[in-house]
Amino acid sequence: MATERLVVVSPNWLGDAIMALPALADLRRHYPASHLAVAARGSVAPLFTMVAGVDEVVTLPGRGGIRGVTSWRRDAATLAAGRFDAALLLPNSFATALTAARAGIAERWGYATDWRGRLLTRPVPRPRAALHQGAYYQALTAALGVSPGPLHARVWPNRDRARDVLREIGLDVDEPIAVFAPGAAYGRAKQWLPERFAELAHLLIEQRGWSVVMVGAPADRAACQEVAFHLRRGYGGQARATGSNRLNRLIDFSGKTDLATLAGILAVASAVVANDSGAMHLAGAVGTRVIAPFGATNELRTSPLLAGPEAPAAAILTHPVFCRPCMLRECPIDHRCMRGITAERAFQSLP
Repeated sequence: MATERLVVVSPNWLGDAIMALPALADLRRHYPASHLAVAARGSVAPLFTMVAGVDEVVTLPGRGGIRGVTSWRRDAATLAAGRFDAALLLPNSFATALTAARAGIAERWGYATDWRGRLLTRPVPRPRAALHQGAYYQALTAALGVSPGPLHARVWPNRDRARDVLREIGLDVDEPIAVFAPGAAYGRAKQWLPERFAELAHLLIEQRGWSVVMVGAPADRAACQEVAFHLRRGYGGQARATGSNRLNRLIDFSGKTDLATLAGILAVASAVVANDSGAMHLAGAVGTRVIAPFGATNELRTSPLLAGPEAPAAAILTHPVFCRPCMLRECPIDHRCMRGITAERAFQSLP
């Protein structure tokens, strides 16, 4: 059967969606004449407007995760309208396979997980070996006969728009800017300590003269406020005594960017310091130097992919303790995996 209209159903999380880009690039090379669409949740869909080779972005109106059990009908109607003849299902859920089947898509490809094998026309066993998430998605497409290419993820943001936004908040875009992403949706166990971010901000502002912009979703505002609090508490008195403006050079921009603007800001930064999060993966995909403290999660599975062979390698910071990677949302003891990563070490990792 000819694959003239192929839709890829994206993972629901930004980081996972970015780690799926190598597999998407493989599909583009394998099906050069096909119409290649990506279907994604509204929170992730704008990513694919910045990815080369995508012909169409379909925004799914339903909700992901367990909530997909009740919203799959709206997703099915949306996919049915696209008249696709094949679908690659990157989420492993039963609801995703049911949605594609009810949408009338004749060919449905994906991992045989979550009791959905009978809903797939080409079910693929999950790899037994532990793989980087990007390689995990490529293993699926490889099992479908698609030759794997390099494990790179490239996103093309609008840098000029980002520079305009930064100018509007009073930054000189011709001077070095560091971007901090101190939040993480998975839980606090993934987050480097706010006081470490504050100490690093102090080092950057005082020793290098850089400005620091904090970014994140609205849910990350609390983490950003903690960083500002620790900078104020630790160095505020010194700033008043010396007349330094360091507190004014730490700008909290969390909750104020859409995905496209965030990508642009990360792209024009001199460096990005981020926990294991969507912002970390996005920074790697736009080609910026990334400094990423890893604690609860496994850097061998979710380290940021490079934008290409010319992109700077990420600096992955870990502290060896017996309990990591624990994959817990909250640390039940003293967060020693993150406490052991110093601000000075992160500072020395910056370009």
